[in-house]
Amino acid sequence: MQGAPSDSLLEPFRGAGFRYLWLAWLSGNMTMWMHEVTAAWRMTQLTESPVWVAWVQAAGTLPLFVIGLASGALADLLNRRRFLAVAQAWIALVAAVLAVLASNDALTPGTLLLLCLLNGVGLALRFPVFSALVPDLVERRLLSSALTLNALAINLTRVLGPIVAGIVLAWQGSATVFALNAVLSVVAGVLIWRAPIAPHTPPSQRTGLLQAMRDGVCHARTSPILRAVLFRAFVFFAQAVALVALLPLVAKGIGADAATYTALLAAMGAGAVLAAMALPRLPAMAARNRIIDTGVWLHALATFGAVWAPSAWTLAPALALSGAVWLCVANTLTMSAQLVLPTKLRARGMAIYQMSIMGGCAAGAVLWGVVAEHTSVKSALLASAVVSVLLLLWTRGTSLEELTLTESSAPQSP
Repeated sequence: MQGAPSDSLLEPFRGAGFRYLWLAWLSGNMTMWMHEVTAAWRMTQLTESPVWVAWVQAAGTLPLFVIGLASGALADLLNRRRFLAVAQAWIALVAAVLAVLASNDALTPGTLLLLCLLNGVGLALRFPVFSALVPDLVERRLLSSALTLNALAINLTRVLGPIVAGIVLAWQGSATVFALNAVLSVVAGVLIWRAPIAPHTPPSQRTGLLQAMRDGVCHARTSPILRAVLFRAFVFFAQAVALVALLPLVAKGIGADAATYTALLAAMGAGAVLAAMALPRLPAMAARNRIIDTGVWLHALATFGAVWAPSAWTLAPALALSGAVWLCVANTLTMSAQLVLPTKLRARGMAIYQMSIMGGCAAGAVLWGVVAEHTSVKSALLASAVVSVLLLLWTRGTSLEELTLTESSAPQSP
């Protein structure tokens, strides 16, 4: 069961280890959003194909689905801090290559997509180990606040990242944005290296990578609440990603330039920030299903609003609602997964959880991109909204609340 709420959302910052890690998370996520904005907009300049544009989103998320479990297993077997620093170094290297190619006007749709895929590999290496470190740095009663602060960092950068990227794009171009990403990734790596984090103790018995992966899958299969979280995460994000993946084309459809496009992404992030501030006041443990079910309806409403928006002024509120819903659903599912995972399997469990999200995002981005290619962007978004409501009827029988009551008293696997 969830611990009592903390007196202050900022209480986890009293720990130096969490402060350093949070700042590294903030810097690392700035690079993620700046890369996503710049790569997506650059792709629209290279090609007008909805499939290519949607594949930018898929390329960033697909590696988390393909290698996420292996990454989580390595994070449980190796020194977690060093592993996280190496992941940031990988992201910095990819950003530097993008900067060089962009400055020489050598990027093609294929090359850009490949480098987006390699950037996604870095994100796949980073996420499981970060998720595994957080519960070790705060008391259990502060875990909800810590997760909310992490979500707040993601969404603050979701606002600031597009704004900074838009300013730099208009001023110096995409090559400078990618170079700035490389610098910020190095900063994140230095913060991780300097963080006062207790060394992770690997398993006493030597465990091979494949066996560690099998152990993680076995736990996921035998944990009812984790299975429910994985199922609902995949289904929700497979349809919700349509609006994000096709947003560059929606923006171009209303005549938006690079600055307006980044402002629209900032509106989505602003909605998520407001939701992060309000979320601790919601009875999350008592109403998990209600939060997720309501989120599906509200996201469908946001998608309908985006489809019929005639200008950026009317599109921005719909995107803000989408960002708020995305945050609430993701945070609720993440809390459910964190609380049920034992320490020794936490990185693997969170990797599997992230695989369900990113697998849904990658599959959804490709699916809705193909639908848009053969019909229109508007038709694809309308279809995603209708499908989301139909999928809700399919998943509503999977109750996280009932599983919480029955599983919380059961012993966890070692």
